[in-house]
Amino acid sequence: MDPTLISGTLELMILEVLANSPSYGYEITQSVKIRSGERFLLKEGSLYPGLHRLERKKMLESFWQQVEGRKRKYYRITALGQKELAQKRKTWSEFSAGIQGILGANCGLA
Repeated sequence: MDPTLISGTLELMILEVLANSPSYGYEITQSVKIRSGERFLLKEGSLYPGLHRLERKKMLESFWQQVEGRKRKYYRITALGQKELAQKRKTWSEFSAGIQGILGANCGLA
């Protein structure tokens, strides 16, 4: 998969993963991996800057939690993040429909 395609959707993926419950870095990467059918493998070098960017924009907030004797930094979506996610879902749906329209019947061809 072309990694440049991921950069434009990174924030959407992070917000979507965090939409229903808080999570921490490794768990977020695994969720994206599983939910994408292993098509997207987020690396630390893109995940953490994305998390920090969303946190600076007040779309996420972080907190520390002790789990099995280790401290983990968790992230949760804020109300502003939920609004942004709704907008990003709409934008993605429109974009995806447009691309599908262009590809049409040729979509499944190699």
